Amino acid sequence: MISFSKVSKQYGKQILFVDASFQLNPGEKIGLVGPNGSGKTTLFRMIMGEEVPDEGDVAVPKKMTIGYFRQDVEEMSGRSVLDEAILGSGRVGDLHHELEQLQNAMSDPAQADDLERILSRFGEVQEEYDHLGGYALEAQAREVLHGLGFEDDRIDGDVGALSGGWKMRVAMARVLLGRPDVLLMDEPTNHLDIESIIWLESFLKSLTGSLLMTSHDRDFMNRIVSKIAEIDGGEITTYSGNYDFYERERAIREANREAAYARQQSMLAKEQRFIERFAAHAAKAAQVQSRVKALEKIEKIELPKKRAVVKFEFRPPPRSGEQVAVLEGVTKTYGKRVVHDGLNLIIRRGERWCVMGKNGAGKSTLLKMVAGQVAPDAGDVKLGASLQMGYFAQQSLDVLDPDLTIKEQLEKDFPKESIGALRSLAGAFQFSGDDTDKKIRALSGGEKTRLVLARMLLNPPNFLVLDEPTNHLDLATKEMLLDSLKDFDGTMLFVSHDREFLRGLSNRVLELGGESGTDAQPHAYQGSYIEYVERTGHEAPGVHA
Repeated sequence: MISFSKVSKQYGKQILFVDASFQLNPGEKIGLVGPNGSGKTTLFRMIMGEEVPDEGDVAVPKKMTIGYFRQDVEEMSGRSVLDEAILGSGRVGDLHHELEQLQNAMSDPAQADDLERILSRFGEVQEEYDHLGGYALEAQAREVLHGLGFEDDRIDGDVGALSGGWKMRVAMARVLLGRPDVLLMDEPTNHLDIESIIWLESFLKSLTGSLLMTSHDRDFMNRIVSKIAEIDGGEITTYSGNYDFYERERAIREANREAAYARQQSMLAKEQRFIERFAAHAAKAAQVQSRVKALEKIEKIELPKKRAVVKFEFRPPPRSGEQVAVLEGVTKTYGKRVVHDGLNLIIRRGERWCVMGKNGAGKSTLLKMVAGQVAPDAGDVKLGASLQMGYFAQQSLDVLDPDLTIKEQLEKDFPKESIGALRSLAGAFQFSGDDTDKKIRALSGGEKTRLVLARMLLNPPNFLVLDEPTNHLDLATKEMLLDSLKDFDGTMLFVSHDREFLRGLSNRVLELGGESGTDAQPHAYQGSYIEYVERTGHEAPGVHA
């Protein structure tokens, strides 16, 4: 059992914890929630011993094994993906690599004089490796890496050739392979597609150890955790249920506290009036003093902390023509790999197409061709009349000027808008007060995403092409964006790994790679994502319920 007892922690003027207590029991799966900067990562680091509390105790049993998946991934190179995944998977991974080194030493003529010691050590390592189930480790590693979206050629390829997002998956595989007693996971779904998220859900549910995780994916949290720990205002409050239960229960507790606060304020006002009225009356002096002392002993109820959610009314976009985009015989290849082969699709005004497909099916490539970022090798992409397109991809973050503040960027982009309108826009995307004075170079990936979306939606285009718009967005911003886009009176083509987003927005589904995930021909479903799941029996291509 890991326990926090009366823990206090602050950095300069920023107070994170005040007499906070919390415990993680064996086998529990807990979701950790709280506003940005509330102390979630600090709590993880205190469990790992990388931070210590200013006051109070953090108790972690000495023999307990802990695996920690974090957002900052170290440099990886010089090994295959498989070896890199095995390397950090705990004791059995260490033994795996020692066996490899010993085998190389046994065949090295330069170490012939030391052969007896090498053979002796090899026997010891082999026995422990076998006892820990090491000979199944490579098969397990391949299974985990497949689950996280790796194909065999990549698994055996150089880890150094991977992008940052794929290296994050390798780092996750290492932690999962270790099967620790306690698993700490900081935003595990950030770099995963929907197929990998669904696989990870199943894997985590099967674990017998404890899990403490943060996530901005509501569905993911709901399906895995049975308790929520909320950090807010220096306190840690636990709720026995999933994320949906936490939201309902939190609202009930807030309402009850507001009612209790109102009752107490009424009582205090009544007592105060009595004291003021009879303070000068000698006959009532004893009663007045008695009530003064009673008031001093009463524990004052505080109003619950309200999270500021600013609503922003997005303006209606101009009307486009009936046919928004027409793709005829579109073909696209990268080297020998055929991504699209004669794709035909008509997107009409008011339709909201979500694009589904396994890794490599060409989802982002399709969006890039429609947005004019990439040209097809054959066929045509024709855009309709009176079209104003807004295209969002992770590369869109590069349009921001790193030397400007958020406020300066918005004023530069919208010189004719009032300060009030820009402040409301910033507030709707969770930038309030001094936040707007932050330099863009200092923003996190999620903050940059919020700013780019804010710029795009102030004067909304009538055709939105969005590639993973919810990556790195916290739940509050994601829900604000979803609510706003539900009322969007235009056309959409989007890719998302967030099932709440897919359910809430789509009225058409384009599945690339076919129903099995391997067919060449795409399938267009004239219905929503909810209907698509009901009809196909799976939440994503190649994933069967």
